[in-house]
Amino acid sequence: MSCGNNSLLERLLDCEREVENLENDLEIWTDALEEFPEIEKAFEVNDGTGLGGKTILDVGTDAVKPLLIALKLKPSKIIGINEELRQFTSDIEQRSKLLTKTKIRLYNCSLFNKETFDKILEQEKIRGKFGFILVSKTLHHLRTKECIEEHECREDEECCKYGFDGQYIFEKLLSLGNRVIVYETFCPQEEDDDKVRGRGEYFTTKEWKDIFKYLSKKYRVEFIEPQKLHLTKEKMKELDSILRQVDHICFYVEEKHSANVRV
Repeated sequence: MSCGNNSLLERLLDCEREVENLENDLEIWTDALEEFPEIEKAFEVNDGTGLGGKTILDVGTDAVKPLLIALKLKPSKIIGINEELRQFTSDIEQRSKLLTKTKIRLYNCSLFNKETFDKILEQEKIRGKFGFILVSKTLHHLRTKECIEEHECREDEECCKYGFDGQYIFEKLLSLGNRVIVYETFCPQEEDDDKVRGRGEYFTTKEWKDIFKYLSKKYRVEFIEPQKLHLTKEKMKELDSILRQVDHICFYVEEKHSANVRV
């Protein structure tokens, strides 16, 4: 093949990648718009004061939801962290200043990178807990246990699936914020395109039941979707029928003694 043909092929491949990136970006925006009404309900507080003056930590941020939250709910500050921010993140962070008084700060950071995360909190002058923690389509990526698959693990662990430690994760999240809001897709029959090594893979029904069994014993759990439901030990019996009917769920978790969300 000639040099000219090689150059043309490279340009075509670049164009193909650019179109694919644009399609992915558009999907992120449309998904966020579709998911936001349910997430918005989980931010409601009992005292009727709204989110004025409150702070939010968005774990695994897509950068779009912080903008929607800022425009609609008007908290004082939103800090988003993700191990790999989207290409358009900096544009949203900068141009949001023209649209809202809410301060939006987005960082490349893992929830488990204590050194970097502590520096972010210090830089942003966050003292005490956030009002809210949002974990949108990210909870199943917070897998910290060893591989639970029955196979010989490859070195890159691409074929692996780590276990999920619900007690560790929710204790950590609730140490950071008063209310933890979870929006999660439920597609165990599909592959997780965002899977990194053994982290990822959608929760199975059994994993969900284990998570909620633990949460219902220790915390206040309120379902927003697929139905309004206060989770109790008795209501645990309904989980099977609920999970069989849906491809996503939205709920929030608080300490049982929390009457209202405070910053």
